[in-house]
Amino acid sequence: MEEQIVKTLEYLSKGKTILYPTDTIWGIGCDATNSRAVEKIYRIKRRVEKKSLIILLDSAVNLKNFVDIVPGIAYDLIENIETPLTIIFPVAKNLPKNVIASDKTIAIRVIRDEFCRELIRRFGKPIVSTSANISGEPNPILFNRISQEILDKVDYVVDLHRDRVSLNRPSRIIKLEIDGEFKVIRE
Repeated sequence: MEEQIVKTLEYLSKGKTILYPTDTIWGIGCDATNSRAVEKIYRIKRRVEKKSLIILLDSAVNLKNFVDIVPGIAYDLIENIETPLTIIFPVAKNLPKNVIASDKTIAIRVIRDEFCRELIRRFGKPIVSTSANISGEPNPILFNRISQEILDKVDYVVDLHRDRVSLNRPSRIIKLEIDGEFKVIRE
């Protein structure tokens, strides 16, 4: 794993895209603070930029760096929900416009996967996480179901967990308001 973290960090620090295993399904990612790298992900997926992206953090402590106000319930949700959870927070900050939704929200998942958590911790910045498929096509639940088009377009493919069967589904998504009220977007 160490060798793959080091190699992946080389690509992320150069503004390149990666294909990597997450705590849910395989994802396409990049430095979430690099708008050019984010643009490339939209092109790879053939995705409309109006659809925002999820970013991954290594710790809930870092939420305050990218969200204007973090309602206290966010920490409780992250700590107590056992399955991967993405929270849509109001009023994003310190991120390029093409990562933030048009209503100024940002979707964030605090990652539990050991590889991802260590990668993000060492990188010192969030990374983008979007499913490894062309927009509108089914999510590939295994590495060997990722299309050759995606494999050819990313800059680096992490050589880890390629035979692992994970949750085989995207994360649960909850939209959280400043007052702590929330709504389940995806179960």
